[in-house]
Amino acid sequence: MARKLRVQYPGAVYHVLNRGDRREPIFLDDHDRWRFLDTLAEACAKTGWQVHAFCLMSNHFHLVIETPQANLVAGMKWLLGTYTGRFNRRHKFFGHLFSGRYKALLVDGATPGYLRTLSEYVHLNPVRAKLLTPEAPLRSFAWSSFPLYLLPPSRRPTWLRVDRMLGEHGITQDSAAGRRQFELRLEERRRQEDTPAQWKTVRRGWCLGDETFRQELLARVAGQFGEHHYGPERQESDEQKAERLVREAMAKQGWNEEDLAQSRKSDPVKLRLAAQLRRETTMTLKWIAARLKMGSWKYLNRRLHQ
Repeated sequence: MARKLRVQYPGAVYHVLNRGDRREPIFLDDHDRWRFLDTLAEACAKTGWQVHAFCLMSNHFHLVIETPQANLVAGMKWLLGTYTGRFNRRHKFFGHLFSGRYKALLVDGATPGYLRTLSEYVHLNPVRAKLLTPEAPLRSFAWSSFPLYLLPPSRRPTWLRVDRMLGEHGITQDSAAGRRQFELRLEERRRQEDTPAQWKTVRRGWCLGDETFRQELLARVAGQFGEHHYGPERQESDEQKAERLVREAMAKQGWNEEDLAQSRKSDPVKLRLAAQLRRETTMTLKWIAARLKMGSWKYLNRRLHQ
């Protein structure tokens, strides 16, 4: 099977995650963690990346990065390959360090709320992993960008960008008072009840944003990759194509959604459209039967075979 292609464009924001091979550690001590951050700093210098948040766990890492240039793939290849080489040389290991391909969730950075959600997900990762006692402040976990947010600008790495995330919290100035307000808000968010459903789109989706953002990405997928792309993006892109075919067929007949619902499930127009959708998209019989108001998918399957 071909490798799934990455969606890249200038100004894209990603949540990047990668785990150790067989979920084994990618950091054996603090020296490794510092080495990873040094390597990340080099990658940012080479690519122009802006890091909005990060968190280093024992066997995986989280990055929220913005790519002013469309260079996620080249930058990640260099970052992961270089860190792997340095890790292996230090520990006298060889072979793969990371498990397969990294996950890169596309994030709507223009619409308020999505970067904030992602920032909270990343910065609260040590809490979910029970690495902090209830009494320990969030800033006491040293290996995330959260404690760096609380430092004056002169003491932060140049590759860490904090203004957008502070802005998501309505904090307009990177001052001592603003940073304290940011800390109090994250500590308050920490105390709120967490449920797996809250983070479902971050953990399992392929994009995080509103419907307009999703449709724009689907158009990019179709335009960049055409029929050679696959995976969740391809499935959703095919759904977009299927909807277009349905709209075109309805317009040709002079139908609206009510006409579609009221016409017989055995209507020849519906059967021809169902056959076209089966030929030209990857949509399931269940989806087609529901969309065209044709009863059960089993009924539709029998009619198509007839």
